Formats: sequence, structure tokens, C-alpha cells
Amino acid sequence: MANVAHDRRVIEAPAPPTRRTLRWPALAGLAAAALGLGVAELVAGLLGRTATPVVAVGEAFIDRVPGWLKDLAVDWFGTADKAVLLGGVLVVFAALSAGIGVLTARRRSAGLLAAAGLGLVAALAVWTRPDTTVNDLWPTVLGSGASLIALDRLVDRTAESGRPGRAEPPNDPNGRRAFLRAAGVVAGLAAVSGGIGRWLGSRRSGVEESRDALALELADQPAVSPPAGADLGVEEAQPWQTPNGVFYRIDTALSVPLVRSEDWRLRLHGLVEREMNLTFDELVGLGLVERWVTLACVSNEVGGYLAGNALWSGVPVATVLEMVGPSPDADAVRSTSADGWTAGTPLDVLTDGRDALFAVAMNGEPLPVEHGFPVRMVVPGLYGYVSATKWVVDLEVSRFDDFDAYWTTRGWSERGPIKTASRIEVPRSGATVNAGRTAVAGMAWAQHRGIQAVEVRVDDGPWQRARLGNVPTADTWRQWVWEWDAEPGDHRLQVRATASDGELQIEDEAPPAPDGATGWHRVSVEVQS
Repeated sequence: MANVAHDRRVIEAPAPPTRRTLRWPALAGLAAAALGLGVAELVAGLLGRTATPVVAVGEAFIDRVPGWLKDLAVDWFGTADKAVLLGGVLVVFAALSAGIGVLTARRRSAGLLAAAGLGLVAALAVWTRPDTTVNDLWPTVLGSGASLIALDRLVDRTAESGRPGRAEPPNDPNGRRAFLRAAGVVAGLAAVSGGIGRWLGSRRSGVEESRDALALELADQPAVSPPAGADLGVEEAQPWQTPNGVFYRIDTALSVPLVRSEDWRLRLHGLVEREMNLTFDELVGLGLVERWVTLACVSNEVGGYLAGNALWSGVPVATVLEMVGPSPDADAVRSTSADGWTAGTPLDVLTDGRDALFAVAMNGEPLPVEHGFPVRMVVPGLYGYVSATKWVVDLEVSRFDDFDAYWTTRGWSERGPIKTASRIEVPRSGATVNAGRTAVAGMAWAQHRGIQAVEVRVDDGPWQRARLGNVPTADTWRQWVWEWDAEPGDHRLQVRATASDGELQIEDEAPPAPDGATGWHRVSVEVQS
């Protein structure tokens, strides 16, 4: 019998992917994505655009999340909410990019298609921003293209020779070094292009040059100091005048609009006798006034710090409105910022004689870009969401029935008058103080009505009248201090304020939505002998 040789083939199932197997493709995806972001920043800088992919996706997210989630973000993170959001966008983007790198190593066409899809999502986010043009898409388009090319080349570097059609991590030391060198070059290009892009963008915008020019004009005006006795000098209490660098910032702009004063225009239209367009020089030429005004955010919790007091320099809004002649049928003004944000303000509030301003300076300096340079609105007595439009470029005289504003479509009230509020700043809740004479101090405010009294009590005892600081007008907050003969033990301090019209601060606790928080602020302290 003839011997028959049988050809035996051993079919081995591919080993499941390991952490070692996934490491290099994931790194390739991250490096390629970083290059895409860097190129997008560079192109945006060259074109003078601010619509980079991460910012656009973040702002699209802000526009689409429900109001309660925005309120929760402000409650949790305060003025750091934008940094947290941007960080979250970057984390998600990094995770997706690493996954796309692994997918590309396994299935080249599917991975590249996923990468292109991620770029498309970013492009759509850019396109949905207000006043977007085709030029705003170029940073995202070119950045996505650079990312795709880098991803394809880096995944090739991970391919092990002799395994056609399947990318694996290089097993030999020379292959690993070659891959890491290539990834390092891509990451370096990403860092350099991103840095140059941001520098070009700021230089091209010319915003700082505009601010410097305005600063020279303001330097000729005498500085206005806080009135004597406004700041009671209590250690660790907030100053009566809030420095620009620590003034609270709550808005929806992840990337602040970069508008030069020489390019700025204010369009005035709607229910008016005559429409107008004002340049910055024309606005300032109407004459600047300086007014102390305290601003407060409707998201501020009882005892919170989303309020600040500054000296604002600007032109009265009533002066500008008088030039266009509002119709008797109008009852509201819809203001729009350069990035499309809107607010609805009662017309009578802007024309009743209060110091509502188109502000161009803050505490004797040109407005910081983050606070609305070159022009923003400041309206005493109203929460910022219905009045304090930054980077304002459009004012439409209208009726509340005929338009929607950004926050009112998200469940907040239409008019937003500020409620009487007070807080204890010293001692802080949870603090330990020594027995004996102890200062209890803080702030109280009821803008455009003023504060006539502040009272403090200990452990539900009798109310004690606090000493008040001086104020120049009813439009600012007021410092207060009460000297407490503290006895050893655990105690609870509580404060309430009375407005100048006799209204007592509301005791019942309520959250910020829909028209501002209420309740008496309280702190718990330990007094040691």
C-alpha cells in the first residue's frame, strides 16, 4: 500500500488583543488628533478666526444642553465651569482618538472613516455658530485632513513586517524606536503649530492694541477712588471694590469674541423712528461718565460669590436710545453679542434715569476681553442674564411678545429684577475662632434700591443691628460688620438685610431658577476658649 502524505495545516485563532497590542495604535491615534488640533489652531490664527474644533464643539454643547444642567455646572464649578467643560471635551476627544487609532490598526478603512466622521462632527459644530462663514470651516477641514494623513502614516509604522494587512505593534527595539520617533515628530509639530496659531490669532485680532490705545485716552482722566468709609477694613472680608482679575465671569463663550474697537459697530433698529449704526469713536464721542455699579448673576446661591462691584466708564444707554426715538408701542430691548448671545431688557429700565451704560472701561482700565471689550452693557438692578450683554453689537427696540432671548427660552423669568441679598464672609462656615470680641462681616445688596439695614443673630437669638459702610449710590453693594462677644461652643450665625424701600430679605429658601435664589445666609462656627 502506497504511503499517502497528508498535508496538515494548523489553523491558529488570532490571540485576543492585549494592552501591549493596543498601546501603539492608541498612541498613533492620539498623536494624529493632536496634530489635527494644532493645524486647526494655526489655520485659525492665519485667518484670524476663533472657531477651532474643540471650542466649537464645546459651544455647541452649551447651546444644546438643558438649562438645569448649565445651572448645575455653575453650582458645582462656579467660574471654572468653562475650563471644566473644555477639559471634558478634550478628554472625550482623546478617548475617541485613541479608539480610532486602534480601529485603524485593525480595519484601516473603518478607522479612517471614523476619523473623518469625527472631523465632520467638528465642522458641523463650527457651522452652527452664529455668523459663521465658509472661512470659519477651513481650520477644522485642514486640521482634519492633517490628522487623517498622520493617522494613516503612524499606523503604518506600527505594522509588523511579514504580517500584511494587519497592523501590530513593532516587536523589535528598532521598530519601536522608529515609531516613537515618528510619533514624537507629529506631537512636536502639533505643539508648535498650535502655539504659533494662538499667537497669530491674538496678534491678528489686534484686540490688545485697541485696548492699549483706549488705555492712553483713559490715562488723561483722573482716577476715581472708592468713597471714604465704603470699605470697613475687616481682615479676610471681600474688598468693596472688586479687582478686574477676580471679578466673577459667567457667560456662554468658550472662546471670547475678539473685536477691535476700530471694527466695532452698534446697530440700533426695530421699533424706532430712525435706525443707526454707531462706531466706537462715535459712541465715546457722546461723552463718558463713571459710575459705581454692582453686578450679580442670577445663578448665585444664597451666600455665593457670583457678584462684584466696579467703577464702570461708559455712555448712558438712555442717551443712545434717545437718538433713535423708541416707539411708544415698544416695551423691551433685545441686545445681541458678537457671538450671537441675546438678552431681553425692559425698555423702561433703560430710560428711567438709572445709570445703565454702554461701558468701555472697568476700574479705570479698558474692559478686559473676558468682560466684553470693546463695549458691554451694565444695568443696575437687573440680573446679568437680562441686561449685562458683553461684546454687544446689536440693539433692537421691540416687544417682549415678539422675541425670545437666550436664557428665557431655557426656563428663566423674563425681566429678572435683583432680589435683596446678604452674605456672611467672616468668619467662614466651619471656621474656629477664639472666644471674645469677634468681627462678623460681609456684604449686602439690593441694586437701585439700596440697603438701609443689616441684622445678625446667633443661634436663633435676637437680631442685632450691624454697622454699615458708606456707599456712593443705591446701585452698589454695602459692607457691614457686627462685633460679637463670642462664647465657647458651637454656634450658628445668620444674616438678613432690609432694602431702602423697606423690603425685608426673603426668608424662605428657593433655588436660583427661575428668578434668583432666596433665603437667609447662615454659617456654623466653633468658638474655642
